[in-house]
Amino acid sequence: MVELNDEKLSDNSHLLNFQYLQILSQLINKLMSHQDYISLNFLLIPLDLVLVSDKADPPVCRIMDYGKYKFEQEKKAREARKKQHTADVKEVKMRYKIDDHDYRVRVNHAERFLKSGDKVKATITFRGREIQHSNLAEELLKRMAVDLQDIAEVQQAPKREGRNMMMLLSPKK
Repeated sequence: MVELNDEKLSDNSHLLNFQYLQILSQLINKLMSHQDYISLNFLLIPLDLVLVSDKADPPVCRIMDYGKYKFEQEKKAREARKKQHTADVKEVKMRYKIDDHDYRVRVNHAERFLKSGDKVKATITFRGREIQHSNLAEELLKRMAVDLQDIAEVQQAPKREGRNMMMLLSPKK
């Protein structure tokens, strides 16, 4: 929880604020006596009293440039978002009467997707009377799961949805 300056600060933090200001004014007076040696440019920087932890007794406050602090926090969050990878669902479509070479191409695509950290949805579409051979499609999907078992695990077993049969594979951890 971060609160600024006099906004909702407890009595203890006001005392803490007053003590900080006393120490700061003493420091400024000492610096003023040595003015010819020290540049006082830092006095022009607007600083805020920021409540860092209100749970502590007395509450913990810091004197800082709140705008700079907030900017740095947002920058860290942006960098963290850039580095994370969201797992997309990539689809590999085929028919149950697929040739062996075409099947290998689909398996290679699925393997590439899984290695990049994405999930793979293997879909077999039926046309017309082909839907009567759903057992052949299920065997094909199970064969694909066995071929990819080194790098993938079956997240959703083969199931029929309308004129399609699908299976969901996710990369092994």
